[in-house]
Amino acid sequence: GGDHTITYPILQAVAEKHGPVGLVHVDAHADTAERALGERIFHGSPLRRCVQDGLLDRGRVVQIGLRGSSYGPQPYKYGQDQGFRVVPAEQCWGKSLVPLLREVRAQMGDKPLYISFDIDGLDPAYAPGTGTPEIAGLTPAQALEIIRGCKGLNIVGCDLVEVAPMYDVSGNTALLGANLLFEMLCVLPGVTT
Repeated sequence: GGDHTITYPILQAVAEKHGPVGLVHVDAHADTAERALGERIFHGSPLRRCVQDGLLDRGRVVQIGLRGSSYGPQPYKYGQDQGFRVVPAEQCWGKSLVPLLREVRAQMGDKPLYISFDIDGLDPAYAPGTGTPEIAGLTPAQALEIIRGCKGLNIVGCDLVEVAPMYDVSGNTALLGANLLFEMLCVLPGVTT
């Protein structure tokens, strides 16, 4: 539910127990900005703060679905410079993400992994109830492929952020968000489904 800022303190706590973790990050935005309106901590900066605090195993960070507006002309450069794998939305259009998740699984190995899913990673045709909708996003089926593709990995936590039900009178975004959270719970280690 909350904005993506919540991932930063969660990963601080996770890193206290597990050390730097891998990350599967689904989002329309890279969330690696330095500042907005003079603030260093805001919903567009959590991954930069996590890198600076040593919370992420940077060679095991994958960002999927990035597109749309940004704070600068090269919105993916910071992450790429850190060793993140960036998969822009246009590389996902019109195809299954199962092959991509096979590669992600190999990249993650058996080390601790966190999943952070911003609902705006999905196209607003499916999830308009968010504060920063961006056209040409992922489909719900692709979201399921991503989450289900993480089953069997050493997932130590997950979140789903940026759902704003008041922006979607149909209730579809909240329904989709609840279903994606359920799917995340189902892929946690030790859960039998």
